[in-house]
Amino acid sequence: MDIVNNQKMLTASRSEKNRVRLSQVRDRICEAGVLVLTAISALIIVFIFLFILNRAWEIFKVNGLGFILNKGFDQQLSNAYYASAESPQWIFGALGLLIGTLTTTLGALIIAIPMGLGTAIVITELAPSWMKTFLQSVVRLLASIPSIVFGLLGLMIIVPFILNNFVNVDMQIKYINFFQLTGHSMLAGVIVLSIMITPIIIALSVDAINAVPKKFKEASLALGLSHWRTIVKVILPAAKSGIIAGIILGTGRAIGEAIALSMVSGGVGNIPNPAHGPVFFLTPVLTLASAIVNKSEAMSTPTIEAALFACGVVLLITSTTLSLLTKIVEIIVKRGEGIE
Repeated sequence: MDIVNNQKMLTASRSEKNRVRLSQVRDRICEAGVLVLTAISALIIVFIFLFILNRAWEIFKVNGLGFILNKGFDQQLSNAYYASAESPQWIFGALGLLIGTLTTTLGALIIAIPMGLGTAIVITELAPSWMKTFLQSVVRLLASIPSIVFGLLGLMIIVPFILNNFVNVDMQIKYINFFQLTGHSMLAGVIVLSIMITPIIIALSVDAINAVPKKFKEASLALGLSHWRTIVKVILPAAKSGIIAGIILGTGRAIGEAIALSMVSGGVGNIPNPAHGPVFFLTPVLTLASAIVNKSEAMSTPTIEAALFACGVVLLITSTTLSLLTKIVEIIVKRGEGIE
C-alpha cells in the first residue's frame, strides 16, 4: 500500500512539475511575443517619421527655421503651383498655419478645461448614483463621434450663427482688404474644437477621480472639511496626474484635427491681429493639419508636396513632444507624492 501511495505521489509531483514548466514556457513565449510586437511598433513609428522627414527634407534644407518663422503660405503655394519646372518655388513660410493652430487650440482649451473638469466633478461627486452611469455613457459616446460630424454641425449651426449675430455689412466693408468675414473664422474653429475635446477631458478626469482611494475622502470629511473643500483640497490634487494627462491628450487631439477645422475655420493662412479688436476672433485661419487636407489636391507639384510633408513633420514633432510631456508630468507628480 505504501509503495502504491508513493508512486501516486511521485506521479502527481511529476505532473505538477510538467504543468509548471509548461506554464513557464507559455509565459516566456508571451513575453517574447509582446517584446517583438513592441519592437515592430517602434520601428513602424521610426519608419513613418523618417519617411515624412525624407519627403520634406528639401523644404527644411532651403528654408531652415524660416519655414516656421515666415508667413505667406497661401501666396507661396500659388506661386509654386504655377512655377515652371525649370525654376521651381521652394520658399515657404508656415508661420500663419502655426499661429492658426496655436490660437484655435489655446482657445479650445480655455473653454474645454473648466467645462471638462467641472463636468467630471459633477459626475463623480455630485450626481446621484443612478445618473452617473448614464452620464458616463453619454460622455464616452460623444468622445467617439467622428470629427466630420462635428464639422457638419459647425458648418450648419455655428458658422451661420456667427455670421448673423457678430458680422455686419460695415465690418465686411472695413476689413475687405484684409480678409472676408463670412462666419468661417477662428471663433468657429475654437467652438467646434472645444466641443470635440471636452468629452476626452471629462472621460479621463472621471477615471482619475474614481481612482482616488475612498479613504482620502473619508479622512477629510472626518476632519471636518466640507464636501466641496474635500473635492478641491484632497480629491483633485490626488487625481491631478490623470487630469493633466487628459488635458494633454485633448490638446493633441486639437492640434491634429483637420477635417472639422477645414470646414469651419476659413481655410486661409491669416495671422489674427489683436489690433483689430473683437474682429480678431472672426479672422479666417488655417491650421497645419487643415492645410494638409485643403491643399492636398495640389500635391502633384513636387514643391507643394514637400511643403505639406513639412507641415506633417511639424505636427509629428508636436505630437511626440506632447506624449513625452505626459510621461514627464507623470514622473514629476509621482516624485512629488513620494512614489518611485
